[in-house]
Amino acid sequence: MSQRQPVFPAERHALYEAHGYSAAIRSGDLLFVSGQVGTRADGTPEPDFAAQVEQAFTNLKAVLAAAGCSLDDIVDVTTFHTDPERQFETVMEAKGRHFATKPYPNWTAVGVNWLAGFDFEIKVIARIPS
Repeated sequence: MSQRQPVFPAERHALYEAHGYSAAIRSGDLLFVSGQVGTRADGTPEPDFAAQVEQAFTNLKAVLAAAGCSLDDIVDVTTFHTDPERQFETVMEAKGRHFATKPYPNWTAVGVNWLAGFDFEIKVIARIPS
């Protein structure tokens, strides 16, 4: 049985230590990425929603890169939204930029009422290239 191995990006943001979690866990050829939010290095949220979404994708890409992956290796996406109806267009624009070609990964969007001061979170499962 393979042991789970934590993965962190080179530039960790403060939330990993403050809340005690790994950015991702490698298990075999799979990478389970914790929810990434639009956080600045000090752990505070980007105040502008569109910038927060972009920063969440930037943080996601950094975690993937630390494991030798890219967005192309993602097989499953779950996003969390504090106001899905109002945020839908902005998120779809970002999704279109970051996942521009088929085949697209699975995607589940969930409306929530609290994300610890954030308004968008993205978590993924990726297959690590051999």
